[in-house]
Amino acid sequence: MRIIHSEDHRLHFPQAELSGGQFVTPFERPSRVEYVLNRLKERGLTDIVAPQAVDMTPVQALLDLGYLEFLETAWAAWKAEGMAGEIIAANVPARGMHMDRIPNNIDGKVGYYCHASETAITQGTWRAALSSVACAQSAQRLVAGGADHAFALCRPPGHHATADQYGGYCFINNAAVVAQMFTDAGAGRVAVLDIDFHHGNGTQSLFYDRSDVMFASLHGAPQDAYPYYLGYGDEKGAGAGEGLNLNYPMPPGTDYATWGAALDDAIAKITDWGAEALVLSLGVDAYKEDPISFFRLESNDFTDAGRRIGGMKLPTVVCMEGGYAIEAVGINTVNVLEGLQDA
Repeated sequence: MRIIHSEDHRLHFPQAELSGGQFVTPFERPSRVEYVLNRLKERGLTDIVAPQAVDMTPVQALLDLGYLEFLETAWAAWKAEGMAGEIIAANVPARGMHMDRIPNNIDGKVGYYCHASETAITQGTWRAALSSVACAQSAQRLVAGGADHAFALCRPPGHHATADQYGGYCFINNAAVVAQMFTDAGAGRVAVLDIDFHHGNGTQSLFYDRSDVMFASLHGAPQDAYPYYLGYGDEKGAGAGEGLNLNYPMPPGTDYATWGAALDDAIAKITDWGAEALVLSLGVDAYKEDPISFFRLESNDFTDAGRRIGGMKLPTVVCMEGGYAIEAVGINTVNVLEGLQDA
């Protein structure tokens, strides 16, 4: 399996995250990638290459151009106002406020384009986000060219990013860009399967009314888990996308038997629909020791999940998402990839 990785991910390393009422070292940090790389090499998966240059065409087809301009210029604008620290949203438009008017002041713009204030922007965030989507795009090109699978070791992750908002550590939705590339190339039916513990609210919102992309997400019930305000089971899609949005919210303490049954149901629906290509949003934070999740999967469960997903025999691009039990993130990630290959 070809692995796409960029060292530019290191350019994004916020020094603080607001968690539990205090500032802590972000759970989403550069060392996550190092643990994955080390495990890949331990297991002999050494076909690791740098990405090709980013192609903004599919990105701009999905995302708001004003939002992209904001991401590119936010740091300079923030510093021009004399702000000393990293960019953290302090003001957001709430119920009863205007959602259709973008402030001129950078502090107001940050709140307008952010949906979760745990996510900070640094001087290197834009370049890191571009390198992350470049990894995803390079993986898609390999699979579109005939490879069975390719793994984009994306950082920052992407599945919480919407067309015009960042949050949940995500800035550009890598998996969605890959799906868009498949459809641009002529695929009529592309499935995005999200097994990250947290609901892929960004991916859902981008494809909710489209007939060419099915989205399926296995995640912590939004009553109990971030992103809280999306991911319920009755969100089925709208218009041309009616019935193509599949949410599997599950409660605290969910074990692999329950989680695996949801996975099997998603796989069956993707197969019955006739998907031509698969994008796997691979988060491994369903692991039992993840610090910001509440499922109970064991490390070997991820191998079995990979085998089940690989059993669909679909051309598959894997995009790295979450997973914050740092010392296990490499083991669990590679277990999925090996299961995928075994199938």
